[in-house]
Amino acid sequence: MTRLAALARRPWIWSFVAALTVWAATILFTGGSSTVGLSQAALTFAAFSILVGIGQMFVITLGPGNIDLCVPATMTLAGTVALKFMDVDNTLILPGLIVAIAIGVAVGIGNYALIKLLQIPPIIATLSMSFIVQSTAIWTNRGLRIKPPEALAKFTTETSFGIPNVAFVALVLSVLAYVLLQRTVYGRWIAAIGQSIRAARMAGIPVDGTRFVTYILCAVLAAICGYLLASFSGGAALNMGSEYLLMSIAVVVIGGTAVAGGDSNVPGIWGASLFMFLVVSMLNTYGAGAGIRLIMTGLIIIAVIVLAGGRNPNQR
Repeated sequence: MTRLAALARRPWIWSFVAALTVWAATILFTGGSSTVGLSQAALTFAAFSILVGIGQMFVITLGPGNIDLCVPATMTLAGTVALKFMDVDNTLILPGLIVAIAIGVAVGIGNYALIKLLQIPPIIATLSMSFIVQSTAIWTNRGLRIKPPEALAKFTTETSFGIPNVAFVALVLSVLAYVLLQRTVYGRWIAAIGQSIRAARMAGIPVDGTRFVTYILCAVLAAICGYLLASFSGGAALNMGSEYLLMSIAVVVIGGTAVAGGDSNVPGIWGASLFMFLVVSMLNTYGAGAGIRLIMTGLIIIAVIVLAGGRNPNQR
């Protein structure tokens, strides 16, 4: 009983409980006929939310006011430019990924330059940057749906051992993010900055350098997500990143990361991302209209947050 109570206080557990509950409700409604298909679809689409959610989590961990609203635009630009660069050539898949990452680095630098040099709040700086980045994507795309190389499209849409390949990519990057946050000096630095930026400066932590790297890391993860999503979708589109603005924030909150900063939670991102997809899938299965789906999704999210509200934020 003590172990169960301790487990219930962990910030990530409620997102998985919610995801499992919704998954079971959907399976029961369909008589079990969609078990494999639903599970694979959940892992596939959750993988994209996980990638942008992890990046947003790094930024939010820096403390109140830190957020990256440029995530959707970064995804769009990276996906568009990378696919255009590869020009359906399988030999350019890796160089295309490098191009996408380079775009993420450039956007991250631009975001923090606005924050630091102009001394404007991150929410305004990243929102302003998103207009610039999205406009660049529009200029680059010119209304065309750019196709991915065949091998890359095949990789992103297929499975290995019954698990979607994109989920494996998300898992590898999640493990790296966890190690970075929990086992490195950098992870301790961003947690300290999130808890008190003034105390962090007094302790000699390179606050500006740490924040600079964090905004770059968030943009790079968004760029990688855009690269994979464009390939999975069969081409880059100008609205491909639009749904990931609120999604990247929602999975961080539901996943147990402290909005006030100083505490991150990588496992919770997985539970929250699966939950968000499964909620929409369940409501679709029950035949709910678009308006009902939005209302129910909001209510369910509130319920999950309330259930997890009494947790100790320092417990993992």
